[in-house]
Amino acid sequence: MKVGIVGCGGRMGRMLVREVIKNKNTSLIGGVERSGDVLIGKDIGLLVGNDKMDVKIGNDSDNLFKTADVIIDFTTAAASLLHVELAAKHNTSLILGTTGFEESQIQKIKDCATKAIIVHSANFSIGVNLLLGLTEKAASTLKSEYDIEVVEMHHRHKVDAPSGTALAIGEAAAKGRGIDLGKNSIRERNGITGPRKTKTIGFATLRGGAVVGEHTVMFVADGERFELTHKAIDRSIFAVGAVRAAIWTQNIKPGYYSMNNVLGFN
Repeated sequence: MKVGIVGCGGRMGRMLVREVIKNKNTSLIGGVERSGDVLIGKDIGLLVGNDKMDVKIGNDSDNLFKTADVIIDFTTAAASLLHVELAAKHNTSLILGTTGFEESQIQKIKDCATKAIIVHSANFSIGVNLLLGLTEKAASTLKSEYDIEVVEMHHRHKVDAPSGTALAIGEAAAKGRGIDLGKNSIRERNGITGPRKTKTIGFATLRGGAVVGEHTVMFVADGERFELTHKAIDRSIFAVGAVRAAIWTQNIKPGYYSMNNVLGFN
């Protein structure tokens, strides 16, 4: 498969470049960065310490979408909204790992998925996706006497909070409980908040250092606490999952998919 990477010069972008080069089922045909970036014009192989590939980093996203079979995007919400339009325009598959979208923006992504395959996930780790399934099951089993709290920690550079993965965990818990997360979530607590409301799902956000990503969902009753935790040790797990998703898009109809589809959970 001919794979292109947008935002190839970032930390996650470079991980993706390495994984696409390494995988025998994928061929890296290009990568782009924002206009004016110092990496433009440089060889993408040398970017990650590999041999020269004679593939230059560019800034023409439209042309990359036009020539690739699939694009991998772990950039920003603003940039990704432009990329989903390009995917629809060129009927190019898109693996989307960007987080921080508003509900209306998610709808735009789904609208574009009527013309292109879009695999969208807050986290491409296989372990995290297992965590989501277990969270939904636990939430449906442990009734409302168990309060649900989601705690996440990431590196100091992460710009959105709660993390997309934390919100996905919340959505899984809400689905298990049969409630609407948007109407039953507590995103912050400050000052005199009063007693905790039943049937709500709380979120706590921690930031610091170089933490790749840690997520815990707690089910807390008067007599016990049940926890499910996932800790990412190396960011490469996200790249491995994203490339697996890219390969999965072969011979699939346009639509809005998740890692559950890729892993065969649905």
